[in-house]
Amino acid sequence: MPDTPHDELTTRPQLNVLLAAPRGFCAGVDRAIQIVELALAKYGAPVYVRHEIVHNRFVVDALKAKGAVFVDELDQIPPTSQPVIFSAHGVAKAVVQDAKHRNMFALDATCPLVYKVHIEAQRHFLEGREIILVGHKGHPEVEGTMGQLPDGAVRLIETAADARAFTPIDPEKLAFVTQTTLSVDDTAEIVSILNARFPGIAGPMKEDICYATTNRQAAVKAIAPKLDCLLVIGAPNSSNSVRLVEVAERAGCSNSVLIQRARDMPWHRLDGARTIGITAGASAPEELVNEVIDALKSRFDVAVEIVSTATENIAFNVPRELRDVRAPGSTSSLAEKPAGSM
Repeated sequence: MPDTPHDELTTRPQLNVLLAAPRGFCAGVDRAIQIVELALAKYGAPVYVRHEIVHNRFVVDALKAKGAVFVDELDQIPPTSQPVIFSAHGVAKAVVQDAKHRNMFALDATCPLVYKVHIEAQRHFLEGREIILVGHKGHPEVEGTMGQLPDGAVRLIETAADARAFTPIDPEKLAFVTQTTLSVDDTAEIVSILNARFPGIAGPMKEDICYATTNRQAAVKAIAPKLDCLLVIGAPNSSNSVRLVEVAERAGCSNSVLIQRARDMPWHRLDGARTIGITAGASAPEELVNEVIDALKSRFDVAVEIVSTATENIAFNVPRELRDVRAPGSTSSLAEKPAGSM
């Protein structure tokens, strides 16, 4: 008579899992986490971080356990010579000036691709243009970009309808920049409307939506039509993760859902499913992907197939102050593995 575990295994339904690649950590997220870890290794705890360093509770909690203290605003930090780190999303100039006024030792973890947008916006402003920012109101990246310039210098457009209704001060002196984590297709529609309405509008020399956002959306589009369900691992306040759900729905997988980790598994959505997909937003570590796969294996006979649409080999340098130290037991070891790996 066969033993119970084997008997249970043979009765589990078959489930094919298409694992999107690239997925998970991008170079900017990896750099930001490294900055916190290297600061802790060099200067000891506490290290203060304004806002979530990246939008992922798992990452934030892991850094808290190592001695990082997260605050909403600088006035919550007591007088200290310890490092104060700005998140990967970037901050307004007023925040930088406030840190200087408080004599804080600030380290900037702003993603270099976000910083590129800041520089573009400032360049257009100095050239006398009214600036349109395509993005989502309230997102920290948008607040940081708008905060590079005086109030009123940047006009926020969120939708195609906004683009059609927008009235510039001078149609001949316009420029646009975009948030780095938007839907590629939605942004293309908005930019097309702006170009049609204002043929002379200046745009970025290279599009502002970052390589990681573009690659993760392309990977989802490649698998979505084949799926009964897509699980997107990421935080609800992560713009690029939420966009992955929307992209999948439009690409043919209406049963797409955002989860933070395995304990959030929407098992009812997998009823009768034969093929599902898994991807992860740019702030989600690979450990959470493996956790979800293990959860699936507890209920299904799982066959995993990696579907790779691009290879990423991008890395960004950390600030000079931290280049002489390596963090022990780095959380960034959870960083995105090369496309096609697990």
